[in-house]
Amino acid sequence: MSKKVSNSNIVTNNCGSESDPPSIPKRRQELLKWNGWGYKDSKFILNKDNHVEFTGERYQLSGHTMTLLRDWMMATVGISLEHRTPPQPEMLAKDMPTPVRNEDFIADLRRTNISHSDDCQDRLFRAHGHTLSEIFILREGSFKRIPDLVVWPNCHNDVVKIVELANKHNVCIIPFGGGTSVSEALMCPTEETRMIVSLDMSQMNRILWVDEKNLVAHIEAGIIGQDLERLLGKKGYCTGHEPDSMEFSSLGGWVATRASGMKKNIYGNIEDLVVHVKCVTPKGTLEKSCQVPRMSCGPDIHHFILGSEGTLGVVTEVTMKIRPVPECKRYGSIVFPNFENGVACLREIAKQKCAPASIRLMDNEQFQFGHALKPESKSVFTNFIDGLKKFYITRIKGFDVNKLAVATLLFEGAKKDVDAQEKRVYEIAAQFGGLAGGAENGERGYMLTFAIAYIRDLGFEYYIVAESFETSVPWDRCLDLCTNVKDRLHRECKERGIQFPPYITCRVTQCYDAGACVYFYFGFNYRGIQNPVQMYEDIEACARDEILANGGSISHHHGVGKLRKRWLRKTIGDVGLGAMRAIKEYVDPQNIFGCKNLMVGEPEQADHTAEQMKNVLVSKL
Repeated sequence: MSKKVSNSNIVTNNCGSESDPPSIPKRRQELLKWNGWGYKDSKFILNKDNHVEFTGERYQLSGHTMTLLRDWMMATVGISLEHRTPPQPEMLAKDMPTPVRNEDFIADLRRTNISHSDDCQDRLFRAHGHTLSEIFILREGSFKRIPDLVVWPNCHNDVVKIVELANKHNVCIIPFGGGTSVSEALMCPTEETRMIVSLDMSQMNRILWVDEKNLVAHIEAGIIGQDLERLLGKKGYCTGHEPDSMEFSSLGGWVATRASGMKKNIYGNIEDLVVHVKCVTPKGTLEKSCQVPRMSCGPDIHHFILGSEGTLGVVTEVTMKIRPVPECKRYGSIVFPNFENGVACLREIAKQKCAPASIRLMDNEQFQFGHALKPESKSVFTNFIDGLKKFYITRIKGFDVNKLAVATLLFEGAKKDVDAQEKRVYEIAAQFGGLAGGAENGERGYMLTFAIAYIRDLGFEYYIVAESFETSVPWDRCLDLCTNVKDRLHRECKERGIQFPPYITCRVTQCYDAGACVYFYFGFNYRGIQNPVQMYEDIEACARDEILANGGSISHHHGVGKLRKRWLRKTIGDVGLGAMRAIKEYVDPQNIFGCKNLMVGEPEQADHTAEQMKNVLVSKL
């Protein structure tokens, strides 16, 4: 195989080799929040003028004031500036469970010189992902079980040693990539009595080689998405895989959860990008013997690893397809008179196979929220132009501002191809009453994706609990699913006596030949409610039941973890679940990878144990 290897940022596969410093340090809590999303210096705050401001310098929204957002939050979810949750002090060692120690394992680990720590903050930081319940526990309660030790391998061989020692001494391992899980996949099973080791992959962050003839790159699985694209970009390449969490999520995590990205339409989902995977299991390393584009040799063993969610082993190295950085990148947007027309347009675009790299359709509620997030403009000219646009859309074209829907677009590729694709997309949009909304709105909507994840932390400060969940659905069921899930959420909130109106919105985010991905956002004001997390999860469970009843899936790209286990048997059937358990039993008979995701690695009669234990914990908050 012909390889072109850089001596600076792309290195050979030797333990301890140095590459360009990653954006996430070894002790991530030095840079990232301990009880919220993202960087410590980036957050939504209420400034001295009682307007919402976004701090820091990392995002397009940073340093800007959103003068409409406070009033929107007050009107939409009933926040009151007089009712604010008390600030939460950082958890100390006394607030955390005493670590379980397997002295024989620790003694053998010390002989390997592999870095490890039982510091309470190191342990806590890797005890959770970012579901509502996990962050709420960080703010309001305490975990019954967290990892007892954190280890940082530097290369594949280090991982092999760690797994061998865990197998020898019967120690439980939970792999940790970027920590962005929203499926409770990282939560330690409360009934686990063995020592639990968090295997933090952050030091395995190198691109080992790039093969420019075959357009593939061999990469360590701990690399963070933004670092991967930055380093490849220096060589003129990209993977094009951009999940919303790409600033913090890792390549190994993408593989383990069967991830999808915003530019899926051109570059594909993670399963389309993967050429070869190396996965360390208690039985040894699982991998193919060659790195070819396709094989016909029985069931694809990559599909044992893709979506395995840390239950079989840990992904250490991945060979991925790469492409030259696109010559042309162009944003756009389309305004539709209503959501129904927008969905019909996306269906036609998918049918004609001319979808841009990214196309995402927001319903009216999400459009209103995006408008409230618009930074204050000090330019008279800008305000004048915005006024003209609104006048044209509402007065001349007759769009109802309370019904319209907006799609954001991103085109990538050769300029001539982008020109042709853009022309065709806008022609199709016009057939469904769509109007071009401008490149600025498209870029702003696309980039807001990275900042918007911070808004939930502001909501927590004003008694708002909120979460997102997603599904995939056939085209002919898409509108019914969106309508019925929203209706179900409203009905459940009313029946449970939630006194403030809930915020319920959705968007169509990825298009396929046979269907689409739909993303829901749901939140409510919990003032006066004793157990908000349990109530939220009960209502969301009803929404998932409604999704399944309307022909949707339990997940499009977030995975199952522990949060969605109750629907897995219904989704894949008894034979499918039995096959998954049989693979687990062969590969990991001692349940070394004992995270208990996906209904594997536990007795059949204990399918609901983890869920019940979590409910007990949350009910005590």
